[in-house]
Amino acid sequence: MAPSTDDTSTLPLLIFAVTGMGGIGKTALAVEAAHRARAQGWFPGGTLFVDLRGYDDDPVTADQAVLALLDALGVQGQDLPPTAERQYDVYRELLAERRERMLLILDNASDPSQYVPLLPGSDHHRVLITSRDRSDALPMRLIDLEALDPAESVALVTRALHDTDERDERPAREPEALRELADLCGHLPLALQIAAGMLRRRRHRDIASLVTEIRKAGDPTVVLDNGSPGTDLYGRSLVLRPVLETSYRRLPLDQARLLRLLCLAPGAETGAETIAALADLELEPALCLLEELAATHLVTPVRCIDGTAPAMRWRVHDLVRGFGVGVVKGDAGLWEEGEAARERVLAYHYRWARAANDRLRWLPGREEPERFGDRAEALAWLDSERAGLVAAVQWAREERYAGTAVRLSQYLAEYLNWRRSFDDLITVCGVALEVAHGAGDQEMEAIAWHSLGNALQQTGRAEEAIDAHTRARDLFQAARAPLREAIVWDSLGIALRDVGRVAEAIDAHTRARDLFQAAGDLPREARTWNNLGNTLRQAGQAGGAVDANARARDLYQTVGDRHREAGAWNNLGNNLRDAGRVEEAVEAYEQALQGYREFDDWYAAGRTLSNLALAHKNTNRPAEARAHYLQSAAFTRANAPTEAAYAQSHADALT
Repeated sequence: MAPSTDDTSTLPLLIFAVTGMGGIGKTALAVEAAHRARAQGWFPGGTLFVDLRGYDDDPVTADQAVLALLDALGVQGQDLPPTAERQYDVYRELLAERRERMLLILDNASDPSQYVPLLPGSDHHRVLITSRDRSDALPMRLIDLEALDPAESVALVTRALHDTDERDERPAREPEALRELADLCGHLPLALQIAAGMLRRRRHRDIASLVTEIRKAGDPTVVLDNGSPGTDLYGRSLVLRPVLETSYRRLPLDQARLLRLLCLAPGAETGAETIAALADLELEPALCLLEELAATHLVTPVRCIDGTAPAMRWRVHDLVRGFGVGVVKGDAGLWEEGEAARERVLAYHYRWARAANDRLRWLPGREEPERFGDRAEALAWLDSERAGLVAAVQWAREERYAGTAVRLSQYLAEYLNWRRSFDDLITVCGVALEVAHGAGDQEMEAIAWHSLGNALQQTGRAEEAIDAHTRARDLFQAARAPLREAIVWDSLGIALRDVGRVAEAIDAHTRARDLFQAAGDLPREARTWNNLGNTLRQAGQAGGAVDANARARDLYQTVGDRHREAGAWNNLGNNLRDAGRVEEAVEAYEQALQGYREFDDWYAAGRTLSNLALAHKNTNRPAEARAHYLQSAAFTRANAPTEAAYAQSHADALT
């Protein structure tokens, strides 16, 4: 009989294990390492290799493997001991007698029972195990393989094509298509190898044609398995789906369920709380299951920093995600289970996005939002969940999720604008607009047009913004919603000002102001006064501009909105500077800077610092001007490299 797998007291410590998901290249790495080690003279006694086929339907047992090892050591026929116990004894005796060090490669193991009985009885020889699972059965050095990086993936396919035909120009001619193909293969060596084989056979077709075929199929494994060239150098079938299926079938039921549901989560990486909501579990049980899945390399933990403390997120490989979605779609019961999970995670995102939005818009005297104690907490949560939140909004195209997902888009507008994530803002607004229009919901459609207009304006597309705001205004007028109409008039005024239609802009801001005054809405009246002041400045009406911005500042002070008060101070400084009242302007800018720093608004702080620099420059104080231009490196923290470079160039000019 084989020795007990529990008795590890006499086993050697010099064991190495290469682990990673199926198709990641564990066997190739082990064999290549063995060749190089032999070439360096590390293992003069040679190498023994056994494929344990741990993930096949009929894996090799230790008792079967020891027979193959004895055969490789020259014990055959009548020399073979009749019992398993004696076979292990002879195997270890032969290894102990070998004075020249050997390397034992135990490939593709799925369970310690396959390899523990095969370990040498001394530390003279070395052992290299490959497995899809991380094992804690023995003390061993673990080497976890991850997917290739994009450049390595491109190089692998390029080399594979050139090895067959060095005149193949497709990689050089289609670099973008090749990078997209590598992305679709999830940068998994097995998938890339299959794709390269398909391209070799399709030598008269371009790479883009294969990319289109895979995208149309949705699940890359469908196309790649159908086009697989057969076997690799080790005689193994070059197929993807069976590799994923065997890993999935081996999972306990609770782990398999969580993996399926995680494949349905919005976004590439998901936080543990979101996963718990998805699976309808408490946080601790969800974490335990995630850690067990991570040991199988079907889920990968990703450490990120949220600005205050390390946080862990969890990622499913793209090919595993495609496989998991296919499993769910293929079973009516699993599909309904998945739909219920998506509803739970959407409700989770909706609840906390609403609370985070309330915190970002909160003013003193209002009811405290739940969960988030301050803006920093709300922003940290939104930052960590942004990709999933944006992806969840796009579920609005499905009728089952439309209402919640569209409302979620509105709760993200303030945050995405704050973070200057205008592409994401345009995406969520576009989805909301499409869905609201299709459902005949005029109010929601108007809200979406307004948010889209703001995003377009921030990206320099002012004419499109004017059209969007005009549509929103007309819809709100038809719905007899004067407050919402006033909000849009104010935004329309900004867009009109940006294209030089200043008189129309003044009229728009004035209409908005009058509507807010009639409603007694002081915060929004303040904002309109502020925007009116900026427009009057552009019209050359300096006195009126100063008065308007001062009025905005006073109203913001009244309602306790420190952040927008800072904006009014900044704009007041601009108008005072234009009027030649530079010292007053500098004081106003300093007030603005103080307010922006309280809120970590680095973009606005950078803008105010640039304004301060300009004020000092205009009064022949180059040293002060240069110092403030250098400080406006705050733009870098706001992901505004163009503005940061502009400030640096002006600082350099004053050296």
